[in-house]
Amino acid sequence: MLAGFVGAGKVGFSLGKFMTENGIQVTGYYSRHRESAEEAAIFTGSQAYYELEELVSESDAVFLTVPDEAISSTYEQLKTFDIRDKYICHCSGALSASETFPDAAARGALGYSIHPLTPVSDKHSSYRELADSLFCIEGDPERIDVWFDLLSGICKGVKIIDSTCKSRYHAAASIASNLYCALMSMSVGLLEDCGFSQNEALDALSPLVLANASAILRYGPVKALTGPIERGDADTVRRHIDCLEGNPGKALYLEAAEMVLHEAEIKNPQRDYHAMHEVLIRSRSEV
Repeated sequence: MLAGFVGAGKVGFSLGKFMTENGIQVTGYYSRHRESAEEAAIFTGSQAYYELEELVSESDAVFLTVPDEAISSTYEQLKTFDIRDKYICHCSGALSASETFPDAAARGALGYSIHPLTPVSDKHSSYRELADSLFCIEGDPERIDVWFDLLSGICKGVKIIDSTCKSRYHAAASIASNLYCALMSMSVGLLEDCGFSQNEALDALSPLVLANASAILRYGPVKALTGPIERGDADTVRRHIDCLEGNPGKALYLEAAEMVLHEAEIKNPQRDYHAMHEVLIRSRSEV
């Protein structure tokens, strides 16, 4: 398999380096910015291409590692060349192969989305984290097993999903990573109101956050659940809500509390949560 990259940003750097470190030959990089292609080529021991058609011709698989909004327009350029028997791939977690490469099959090509479920934050070091990540793939069923077999041997795992699931899949990833930052920001802000500096707040919360994340990953969110909602301590939750009056995070607390209460009822089906429901219903009516 010879893989070429269109786009030389963080994902292109990282995936290309990961491939070369694991026995997959990278032909090289094409970019609108020549210096970026040259830097990526040096980093991966490959070639910088100055003509897109040449990269396509010399690669079995062409990865469009460009921003999501540029994938379709980049493909429009790509398909003016001979792409028969080529694997055309992108690394978007949100977009499916069918919506970005709608006529790939008619042109004799095979379209895939290949997404590593991990943040790619640094173009020079993030490749080291890909071996411990799950890769989610979807696309043309004809040869999807090629990518499944190729990636299975070099990463934590591979999951094939249907194209109709891409939005749900990406929402799941965003909730677990990006949206979680909102909860942490709210928590840190409340400690800052108590006189903590941001660094002090983060340091104080660290054992709690890490232990909770470990329990969730080990046992699942329902079994790992603890705290006043799980215990049915309605008075404490009411105090939480009262102290959030005027705080923009109050609505977020109430939404999350409703979901936590649902999980608590699954965990403890014999426990009486009537008072907790009353507190949350009354508080939501006041928002």
